[in-house]
Amino acid sequence: MKRPRKLAVVTGASGGLGLEFARLLARDGYDLALVARSQEKLESVARELRERHGASVQTVVLDLAQADAAGELVRRVPRCDVLVNNAGFASNGRFDRLDESRIEEEVRLDVLTLTMLARKYVPAMIERRDGRMLNVASTAAFLPGPFMAVYYAAKAYVLSFSQALAEELRGSGVTVTCLCPGATATGFAERAGTQQTLLFTLPVADAARTAAAGYRGMLRGKLVVVPPSATNWLVELSSRLTPRRPLLWFSRKAVEVEGR
Repeated sequence: MKRPRKLAVVTGASGGLGLEFARLLARDGYDLALVARSQEKLESVARELRERHGASVQTVVLDLAQADAAGELVRRVPRCDVLVNNAGFASNGRFDRLDESRIEEEVRLDVLTLTMLARKYVPAMIERRDGRMLNVASTAAFLPGPFMAVYYAAKAYVLSFSQALAEELRGSGVTVTCLCPGATATGFAERAGTQQTLLFTLPVADAARTAAAGYRGMLRGKLVVVPPSATNWLVELSSRLTPRRPLLWFSRKAVEVEGR
């Protein structure tokens, strides 16, 4: 009996890194469930992947920052062989001035939904002794981020969670990989309000190359992937070697917007 094609679930798939992950997976013969808020953008991506690669593509229009979003996604897409937890957003500004509802949505999307999708899909992966998970964190995971405190803390969680879960699952046939990109050319900066910060006025990485680095790492079962670049190397090294006060000052200056 012919085995069904493997299904990859990609969150935040309407653009940026999510789109690039979807292209790589479709190229390699996976069927796809693509998740994002914009039906128009998702349908455009789905048409491209069907026409170019002959993939079976299900689009799931869903705001993963809402309560029980993980449960709703699993009800619509019960099976998952590869989970790409890519959806996320950031807020730039002084913590005491940020809208409380935005903070709640940011934590729910960047932390809770990611965690619950892992919890809901992993048991079946273990039962099949076959599965892969790619969680997208950031080089922000390596240091605190004044004026983006919630986002940096959330990505530190994603990195820690991914490493711990990978160790728990060692020998199960299921792997967990954490991708930690630096500033990348996606829609992230516009939504976060960081276009004019030092971080994004310096050269930024190409989304396709960044996604390819994470994808290769996932296929190899690598624990953590930091895409190669001088900036990413400097952030990772500085987080380990620089005293905390200077590190906080540097981190602040990279993202601070005057008057916000």
